[in-house]
Amino acid sequence: MGHRVSSDRIIIVGAGLGALYAALCLAPRPVVLLTPTPLGFGASSAWAQGGVAAAMAVADSPSLHADDTIRAGAGTVDPAIAAQVTEAARNHIRALTDLGTPFDRDSQGGYVLSREAAHSLARVVRVQGDQAGKAIMEALIARVRATPSIQVLTGVLATGLVTEGPRVTGVEVMRVSPSRSIPVALEGPAVLLAGGGSGGLYARTTNPAPIRGQVMGLAARAGAQMADMEFVQFHPTAIDCGEDPVPLATEALRGEGAVLVNRHGARFMIDAHPEAELAPRDVVARAVFAEVQAGNRPALDTRAAIGAALPERFPAVAAACARAGIDPLTQPIPVTPAAHYHMGGVATDARGRASLDGLWICGEAAATGLHGANRLASNGLLEALVFAATIAGDLGVELAPVADAPEVALPDTGPAPAPDPQAITDLRETMSNHVGVLRTADGLQQALTRIADLEAAQSEVPDVVNMTATASLIAAAAFQRTETRGSHARTDFPDPDPAQAQRSFLTLNDARTLTRALAKDTA
Repeated sequence: MGHRVSSDRIIIVGAGLGALYAALCLAPRPVVLLTPTPLGFGASSAWAQGGVAAAMAVADSPSLHADDTIRAGAGTVDPAIAAQVTEAARNHIRALTDLGTPFDRDSQGGYVLSREAAHSLARVVRVQGDQAGKAIMEALIARVRATPSIQVLTGVLATGLVTEGPRVTGVEVMRVSPSRSIPVALEGPAVLLAGGGSGGLYARTTNPAPIRGQVMGLAARAGAQMADMEFVQFHPTAIDCGEDPVPLATEALRGEGAVLVNRHGARFMIDAHPEAELAPRDVVARAVFAEVQAGNRPALDTRAAIGAALPERFPAVAAACARAGIDPLTQPIPVTPAAHYHMGGVATDARGRASLDGLWICGEAAATGLHGANRLASNGLLEALVFAATIAGDLGVELAPVADAPEVALPDTGPAPAPDPQAITDLRETMSNHVGVLRTADGLQQALTRIADLEAAQSEVPDVVNMTATASLIAAAAFQRTETRGSHARTDFPDPDPAQAQRSFLTLNDARTLTRALAKDTA
């Protein structure tokens, strides 16, 4: 790598909720945020329709919230982390309010709380029905722009980590336009990866298009320990209208009484689970997927429960239906499961530290132990907030104070190879077909082989190699978990195995070793 740029700024990769909140919590310490897209675009946080889960009600408590989180996580949640996150939740709702987030309030000024699936009572703080993520992000972006210690470098892609021995010393970056560039080593006192999940590795996802597991992948390629990679949450009710990404029919619609029906008008969730439409997400996703596979065209019927109030109460859903030519006031909304949230990621400790020195992770790219095998609704934004603040505090203790640092200036460099669109399409179809809602040993083996082939063909393209690293980790972890638990369903092992009720840990090396071993077996 020819170019090196050194800075006293903490390097933050990403521009979603975790990245922005960490930068604000670190202020006035100088940081630089790296993002391929302008602020507010390309971050899953801005698309979050639910809200933030927090025990704000008089009848509620952090310990009840932790109990629900542990129950939803199907035996693999770290109870200490659940306690840590739920305990901190209330303070972060107040902090976001102080930063200007217009949470829905009642006439007495109390927070309006909604109930979502698998919560024992209403504890989700919202903004205008389905606008929470967008509103929180707008408030944070305004504050970030007004904070002199935060430099935002847009149009910059993180392609790898710079290491010296076991320590991470910086990030390898490339410019996104006008054409991909030669990597530059940007070195700094610490690196925080907050660059989102991996939903875009699947053909049908609710995540913004650029988010394809690259940030997890670049940590894995540097040797970081990964955890819980097999646990990918599929949102059961994405609107099946041919858009990529797929728009979301928020779970709140089912919370308000909307029902799932197939093309025969039958409510198939009644036999599937005692809670019917409000069963845990994995149960609903599998039932919806089974209807898709049977050609029964599942759909969400909001007519009786919400009716004419839908456009006003759920503007994002109404807009997506309008674009697709669906009229939810007169017909059910066609739905399909779509990759929504990755419970797994880079393994971190309670302070947000990865297994490599000098590296911290927060948000969806992290596996903190909070979500287990199934994320509880609206705990995703909460985890990003709590760990962003925790990491900011840890960095404050770990690093000598720096009052000021010049802005980072990256050199202009020539073009580098762009991903082959067909390779990306192949990767996404492979993941949806074999590493999706339902999995088998045979399908996962095919996926690992195909991912390795795609990686070999695109080995000169860092963006793709980061994607395939994450894809192979998901498939390898899914192959090794010979049971069905939470979001991970093996049709060849349909039951949970109590002996496997624990978190899974592996490295990219482990996944590659498994791929080679399976290739030998079939040769």
